[in-house]
Parts: sequence; C-alpha cells; structure tokens
Amino acid sequence: MVINLGATNSLFNEYIAEIRDQNVQKDRLRFRRNMERLGEIFAYEISKKMDFQPQEVVSPLGISQINRLEKQPVLATILRAGLPLHNGFLNYFDKADNAFISAYRKHNKDGSFKIKLEYVSCPDLNDKVLILADPMLATGASLVLAFKSLLQYGKPKDIHFVTAIACTDGINYLKRHLSLEKFTLWVGAIDEELTAQSYIVPGLGDAGDLAFGSKMNGEV
Repeated sequence: MVINLGATNSLFNEYIAEIRDQNVQKDRLRFRRNMERLGEIFAYEISKKMDFQPQEVVSPLGISQINRLEKQPVLATILRAGLPLHNGFLNYFDKADNAFISAYRKHNKDGSFKIKLEYVSCPDLNDKVLILADPMLATGASLVLAFKSLLQYGKPKDIHFVTAIACTDGINYLKRHLSLEKFTLWVGAIDEELTAQSYIVPGLGDAGDLAFGSKMNGEV
C-alpha cells in the first residue's frame, strides 16, 4: 500500500514546498527543521494505524479512561541524510527504540555505483512495529538493502517505510524486491523522473548535503 500525504491539501505541503525550494534550502537549519516537521506529521498519521488500549489516568480531580498506545515502534533510518526526518519521528514516539544503518553509494569510474552497507545497530524486532525512514526514495536499492539487513534482528509485526520524496522507479523496485513482505509506504510526493546519476527530478537535490553540508568523497 502506498499512502501519499501530499495528495491531500494540508499544511504538510507547505513543508514539502520549502524542502524543494532552492532559495529556502540555503537556510540549512530551516531545511532540517522542515524535514523534522514532516517526520512529526508522518508519525501522527502512522500512529492511527497502530494498536491502542484503554488505560486509567488519575488527574488531581478524578480518573479518566484514555486509549493509549499499546507498544512503541522501533524507529530506523539510514545515516546520514535520514537523521532530521528520524528526529521528527522521535519527537512523537519519544519512548521508542531506535535502529541505525550506515549505507552509501560507492561510485565507479564509469559513473555507475553500488550500495555499500557498513554498520547496523538495531534492537529486537520480533513482533514490533518497524518504521524505516529515508528522505529520498530514488532507485529503491538502499531502502531494500537496509530493510533486509534489519531482518536479522527479528520479524516485525508491521512494516512502514517513509520517504519525503519518492520516484515511481523506486516504488516499483520496492514492490518487485519485497513482494513477499506486507508493508505500507508513506510518501510526501511522487516524482516520475530519475537522472542518469539516479537523482529524482524535480526532487530536491542531495538531502544529506542540504542538511549537513557537502561531502569531499563524492559518496551519497
């Protein structure tokens, strides 16, 4: 299932517009905060799909019964670009366990690249709700590799992938390579084109560079 929050008119699209806007992007702090805002809205929407149970809460004047989240999810992201989006989720699921994956594009001289994965830190995933966030879904290769690396830590109960900007090629790649998995893909916008270097058009550019500064080694 693909859920495109940007397809419905809401304040959400203000933040999508700002992370795309080349003039607003010059303010690195604002770019990170807008990614964080998107994560917060995604978190709120995903929470509606999760399990709740009634609990009694004692106030100074009495007792109230309120439906509260049954279990916190596991929040995962791919370093480094995913950190602001991830932090938005953590603002809302503030008691959640976290997982981090180090992955990057290893470029060849002919312009091609392979996704290299070097580090994974993850809690037990058995019977958990897994939310894996990455700001850009271009080819889909890094998200699939990251997700498969997490499966060594257990079988999640529910799987949510989250991305600010997705490309149709990346969405189709997920469907082909994770055909045996039941997952929900949450996106802020869907673009149709990839460049020869596998950047989304119109996209927004390099989310990691916009958040944290340019790299010297040419890796993404």
